[in-house]
Amino acid sequence: MVPYLLIGHAKTLADGASPRHGYASVPSAATKNLPHSFLTQNIALTAHVVHRSATKFHLALLLVLSAISLAQESPRLETLLMLPEPRALRTEQSVTPENAKKTVFSPAREIADVPGIEVYPKEDFQRYGLSPETFAERAKKSADRLLAQLKPDLIKDAEGKILYAVYRGDRPIMACLLIAPSLAKNFSEHFGPEIWVIAPDRHSLYIFPAKPEALEEFIPDLASRYEADPHAASSEVFAIKAGAAPRVVADFGGS
Repeated sequence: MVPYLLIGHAKTLADGASPRHGYASVPSAATKNLPHSFLTQNIALTAHVVHRSATKFHLALLLVLSAISLAQESPRLETLLMLPEPRALRTEQSVTPENAKKTVFSPAREIADVPGIEVYPKEDFQRYGLSPETFAERAKKSADRLLAQLKPDLIKDAEGKILYAVYRGDRPIMACLLIAPSLAKNFSEHFGPEIWVIAPDRHSLYIFPAKPEALEEFIPDLASRYEADPHAASSEVFAIKAGAAPRVVADFGGS
């Protein structure tokens, strides 16, 4: 390193930069007789070392910020879910909603791998030490919490009247919101005390007024979504009121 002497209270440096700590650095007597090429090489070496250190610091900072960003963007995986699915897929842990002929609710958990959600294997579910009914009660709280974090799309006609609402998303948990206790209350202002809810696939949940004519024109599209999806949820229509469990009132899937 090139030895330097410090002269206190210098206001500017030779290059016009602001001094650090009120001092300017100037060559000492020991450096005045050194060859110019020697000083130049040492200055270049010092600059190279500083540059490499700064580059490593910036890279480390970038990695840390990327990790933080990824953690913020990736929500935690849900472990207490009741997944609507066709009755043919029922397990020992599945429960049947009131009046349902084609649908069961099965204890499920979100997973990082495709398809993003899975019904609990019997051995894993038994580790909870819960009955399916008790698990379902806990899953209602999870559904309510998720519902509070999501905003539905409100589909309106040309006059601005809301025809229906829909929750959609990449995460395959939207159908699980069907059991959320607050669902009916959230739409009472738009549709009244009772709503009709449809979950043709795991990625969507449709909310309609409790009137046949309100969803009549949408039945073909809903049926198509149900039949085309390899991970279909339910072809039945659920009536939901505040304080009451979902009950099936219709089926749009045919025989």
